[in-house]
Amino acid sequence: MKYDWSVAWQYRDLLAEGVLVTVLLTVLTMAIAVPGGIAVMLLRQSRRAALRGLGTGFVEFFRNLPLILLVYWTFYVLPTLVDIQLSPFATALVALSLNVTAYNAETFRAGVNSIRRGQLNAGLALGMSRWQVMREVVLPQAIRRILPVLASTWVALFKDTSLVSVIAVGDLAHNAMQIRSQTFRVLEMLTAMALIYWALGYPQAKLVDWIQRRFAVSE
Repeated sequence: MKYDWSVAWQYRDLLAEGVLVTVLLTVLTMAIAVPGGIAVMLLRQSRRAALRGLGTGFVEFFRNLPLILLVYWTFYVLPTLVDIQLSPFATALVALSLNVTAYNAETFRAGVNSIRRGQLNAGLALGMSRWQVMREVVLPQAIRRILPVLASTWVALFKDTSLVSVIAVGDLAHNAMQIRSQTFRVLEMLTAMALIYWALGYPQAKLVDWIQRRFAVSE
């Protein structure tokens, strides 16, 4: 069998476009899922049972659905229910945002709840308002605890964007598979795709390692 590794270079522009879509999808998803996760976390922390139930229902539903099923459901089922046909990219963004928002909500809730209540009470006893205690005592500690987990979520999301290739989103995975089907160079294109994902993902993973060391919390 003869290998032709030049096919990856020949289609470099299409692969670069796929990388751009992958990065764009990751950035936009996290831009939605971070404030979305905070909003859902606040619902779960609400003193009103109805709001708590709403937040809990959101998390338990979207966190426990396989992402690939959520992508398919958003692309094929949602348009029949609301009579709106989303583009493949918009569909992917909606599905990924719902999934990651649910995970972020639990990450934020765990970070806030990990702060000992005694610190909150001590701040209130010193005459600080509840908002001052949250801003100056609780939030700085919570952010320190949340950041490493959030960074890991980012890396996982970057790789999970490849799942949206099944609905023809022009990301790296989809474009590489298209080139494979056109050139019949299966091994070369799958290897090239793996190497590109590794080259992009490895620095991110090492950054996460640094963040975990830098912001590690010891009780």
